[in-house]
Amino acid sequence: MSTTFWNVLKISPALLGASLLVASSTYAQESNLEQTAKVSPVQTATTVEAAVDPLAQVPQTTAIASSTYTQEQESVTNQTAQVSQTQATVAVEPTVQPLVQPPQTQVKETSVSELPPSDASPSVNRADNTLAQQVPATGETTPNSTDVLQQIESYSTEGGDNSQDQVTNVTQLSDVRPTDWAYEALRSLVERYGCIQGYPDRTFRGNRATTRFEFAAGLNACLNQIERLIAASGEGFATRKDLETIQRLVKEFQAELTTLGARVDKLEGRVGYLEDRQFSTTTKLNGEVIFAISDLFGGDPNIQNRDFDDNTVFQDRVRLNLDTSFTGKDRLRTRLQARNVTTFPALRSNGLTREGRFGFDGDEGNAVNIDFLGYRVPLGDQFLLQLFANAAGMDDIAPTLNPLDSSGSGSISRFGQRNPIYRVGSQSAGASLTFGRSAPIRVDLGYLSATNADPGEDSGIFNGNYSALGQITFQPSKAFALAATYIHSYDRSNLGTGTGSIGSQLQFTAPGLARLPIVGNSYGVEASFSFTPQFILSGWAGYTQARILGRGDADVWNYGATLALNDFGPKGSTLGFVVGIEPKLTGTRGNVFLNAATGTRRDRDTGFHVEGFYKLKLTNNIAVTPGVIWLTAPGHDARNDDIFVGTLRTTFTF
Repeated sequence: MSTTFWNVLKISPALLGASLLVASSTYAQESNLEQTAKVSPVQTATTVEAAVDPLAQVPQTTAIASSTYTQEQESVTNQTAQVSQTQATVAVEPTVQPLVQPPQTQVKETSVSELPPSDASPSVNRADNTLAQQVPATGETTPNSTDVLQQIESYSTEGGDNSQDQVTNVTQLSDVRPTDWAYEALRSLVERYGCIQGYPDRTFRGNRATTRFEFAAGLNACLNQIERLIAASGEGFATRKDLETIQRLVKEFQAELTTLGARVDKLEGRVGYLEDRQFSTTTKLNGEVIFAISDLFGGDPNIQNRDFDDNTVFQDRVRLNLDTSFTGKDRLRTRLQARNVTTFPALRSNGLTREGRFGFDGDEGNAVNIDFLGYRVPLGDQFLLQLFANAAGMDDIAPTLNPLDSSGSGSISRFGQRNPIYRVGSQSAGASLTFGRSAPIRVDLGYLSATNADPGEDSGIFNGNYSALGQITFQPSKAFALAATYIHSYDRSNLGTGTGSIGSQLQFTAPGLARLPIVGNSYGVEASFSFTPQFILSGWAGYTQARILGRGDADVWNYGATLALNDFGPKGSTLGFVVGIEPKLTGTRGNVFLNAATGTRRDRDTGFHVEGFYKLKLTNNIAVTPGVIWLTAPGHDARNDDIFVGTLRTTFTF
């Protein structure tokens, strides 16, 4: 016999130990333990008595996890046969005494769905109870390519963040004790041969049923170790019986070992295919599409003696975000947008009020435009720098502390999204810097201009319209947050909030002249408190002291509160409410009048914004939101009839 042959024969302890892990629990569960004790220790294939029901006697055998496949492979369980009494086993060394009574304690794994006894081994052929070989059930076939890819995905995703070094001592396995009946066999495999690793959390889970794929993975690891041992050893390393055992095991699990290799080949092919056809190595595409069926009722009678009962409309908005990262931490966002959401006549600047507008309104005739263009990059752990080229807002700079701040999945109104002072002035391009972005105290500073691209007189970045923000946010816990906001603004035509009464927009003109420039100093307080993750109460108050250059001063107030009931009904659904007073002109000074003919300096009355909606999450990508807005005394004028605005918003995300 050649030297190589005898070297091959030296690997019996590793193979015998692996066999013991699978076979010993099966033997230990035999109904007649005395007969089990009499079984010859060198027997390689024993037939179970016909009276033994293989399904009723299936023990939870020890899982073998190789250094390559260390995660639980639960997805394979439904696609391949479970290890049972009919699963492969090998010879036991004569020095190993038969097991008399293994312990019955079972480890409960909360992350594993344990099968009931009747389903423990669905593919076992009851007609063949040979321990040495499992015969597939009639009609059972080799897993197809789809099954293989699903299994590969399961292997590649489980425990991805829990990788660990190879276990080199059995004491490193937290759930293995010297009193365990298979302790010596496991210790031999781990410490002498290094071909068994355990799971990522340093457990062995010896009472969990193993699959043939798991056993094949462990066997494959042991075979690889055998090759290394043979290369480093001399003659007299093993016996002929050891070689026969190896050949038998390889033949028994040849299909599984071949499948493991085929899986890797198919995975490599799939990765190569995706890499060749991927959109970009640095850019991801995500989008949002809104369909809205809406209508407005009421508003008659009113101070304009007009009929504002508008027609039912079907409108849309489409947004596509191209998010590019160059370092993995930064982000360049390019947003394409098309929409045709026309504002109802009663809610326009020449109507009764600017209250009650949708958060997604705007009309470019569905022409595609670059809506938002900005770049953000962290500077260390606590600093964030942002640069904006187009369509940025103060809500892109500082947290608004409102869980309903989303035009696609939050409040249906602009007012319900955030404190209106965040919209004061002209905003588009600029920069911001955040200090302490993950600290209890966060400071945001930002500057935005709407005339940044115009080189003309009284334009440009610093000589034209602009808004400058400073905000301090205090968040001692995830449940509570409080913010104080200051915004200084300059606009050549109006205050620019786009919400509230017509008078609160401060669009004043001198006789025979264009609109007068306005300088504003806005102050806001925002707060949010989560009683539970499903019950969140938030609110704000805002005040703007404005100066109409050359004419006088004006005061504008607003406040609101929101309630979000998350997971109301299906998980991901939200029931939301908004109540408050949209921006109201509360007084003027100097030569500034709401109505110069009558000497009116303030809005006559106080109207309320009352809103309710329910976002019903149908799937992970589709949500339907019916909602209604009720405006009392529109324009803060009780002479106007109440207005109701309703919509059915359907949001698709991808």
